[in-house]
Amino acid sequence: MQPRFEHPFRFTFTLLAAFCLSQLLLTGHGLQKLAAASKQRPNILFIFTDDHASHAMSCYGSKVNETPNLDRIAREGMRFDNCFCTNSICGPSRAVILTGKHSHLNGFKQNGNKFDGSQQTFPKLLRKQGYQTAIVGKWHLASDPTGFDYSEILIGQGPYYNPPMIRNGERVKHEGYTTDIITDLALDYLKNQRDPNKPFMLMFQHKAPHRNWQPGPKHLHMYDDVTIPEPENLFDNYEGRGTAARQQDMTIAKTMTDFDLKLTPPKNLTPEQLKVWNAAYEPKNEAFRKANLKGKDLVRWKYQRYMKDYLRCVASVDDNVGRMLDYLEKSGLAENTVVMYSSDQGFYLGDHGWFDKRFMYEESYRMPLLARWPGVIKPGSVNTDLVSNLDFAETFLNIAGAPIPSDMQGVSLVPLFKGEETAWRKSLYYHYYEFYNDRRSAHMVRRHNGVRTKRYKLIHFYNLGEWELYDLEKDPQEMHSVYDDPAYAPIVKELKAELKSLQQQYQVPDDTGSVQKDPPSLYQKPRNSGTPQKKRAPKKQKQ
Repeated sequence: MQPRFEHPFRFTFTLLAAFCLSQLLLTGHGLQKLAAASKQRPNILFIFTDDHASHAMSCYGSKVNETPNLDRIAREGMRFDNCFCTNSICGPSRAVILTGKHSHLNGFKQNGNKFDGSQQTFPKLLRKQGYQTAIVGKWHLASDPTGFDYSEILIGQGPYYNPPMIRNGERVKHEGYTTDIITDLALDYLKNQRDPNKPFMLMFQHKAPHRNWQPGPKHLHMYDDVTIPEPENLFDNYEGRGTAARQQDMTIAKTMTDFDLKLTPPKNLTPEQLKVWNAAYEPKNEAFRKANLKGKDLVRWKYQRYMKDYLRCVASVDDNVGRMLDYLEKSGLAENTVVMYSSDQGFYLGDHGWFDKRFMYEESYRMPLLARWPGVIKPGSVNTDLVSNLDFAETFLNIAGAPIPSDMQGVSLVPLFKGEETAWRKSLYYHYYEFYNDRRSAHMVRRHNGVRTKRYKLIHFYNLGEWELYDLEKDPQEMHSVYDDPAYAPIVKELKAELKSLQQQYQVPDDTGSVQKDPPSLYQKPRNSGTPQKKRAPKKQKQ
């Protein structure tokens, strides 16, 4: 016979437990909801920017700015320290992400191409798996988006203010700052446009911080009283590199225009916006004109103007990422939503005296990549494996539990998210195509391909017949090629074999001879410079 005092205790406990459970269920945040959420396929939010260098993010150790909201993703998820692009330019990077295939196979090798929307893309495959797919913001692939239930995209590059956009095929006009507007639209999609009973994949894609770096009204005076630190190689003379580094047209000293430097205001502002803009820039512009700077002093002024505007655009992106993260938390979506942040490539922030991208050198080759997946990714973790935008499509499919087509060329990052031991790649392939015989290309960067391992990088400017090799452990800024150093001959041999192997693996056609060594385009008027280049007759080609 059991003691009589246990019965009231058991009865009281049962009542209390029943009451607590009923309250949890009634509030909609109870055990049933949590159990159901654990069985749901995760939502995917892909936040993508244009030209955001990882060395302009404080979670990557930036010396020039703070990005608290992006840092939050890194702190609550994983930071990838070795993510690289396959082709460092806007449209091609986007095409690679959509298809999981290198540029030569997806057909979008350079800006100005038109993306073939009939081909296989990961959004189409996710739709077949019951996902809702949406893209808001920058598209920049010339053709109309396909594979999306909802789209509202910028037209071409799109302006920083008052953007016309295409919403599901219909032109609409917005007034305001584009970074804020894109976030408003993305939030509206999550709140009002989607079916809450289905998982979603939202591509939330900003124009910023692309050239010409127009800050929003909230940030026009940010950094006014700050001097941005200069990179050590701001006045690089390219002695340790080959022809391509000397022939480019992307220097802060010579290439930037008055429009880039805000000596001329944007042309599409409303009267109210223009008044605010001029109040911010005209006093500083007047002081600049009176100073009559020359030589290195002028370059330093241009660097400060460029960097402050670039970082102001980044600050707006960071603020708007914060808005999105806050909504995910408040709405209860955060626990079952994978958040990934990246940019189409890196960017030169005065490194080597440059802005823009395109080269396989580290600053433009490297991409930021952050990922947060509650319950899967260990908070605050860091990955150093060689990963690429070629892997993004496969990763999205794997997250959704969808099969990965055999013709995709990347590898899912999900095992790395989970911290699993896995046999990972030891090298990456790169190929840049946008350089022509008969006309100047933007920034005049020579066609090249290459291979990168964790320590070494071999670059082949194949139409010039020039090679460059960098020991990234000893020369992280890539100031001196060691290709001709006899001590590195075994490394050269090994990397050339690896380059050939990767080209065979990825079915890369030979592009050698596509552009002359000394083409007429070199002697035409520069596209991006306010100072015309002196025309000279092209040299005769050696037979």
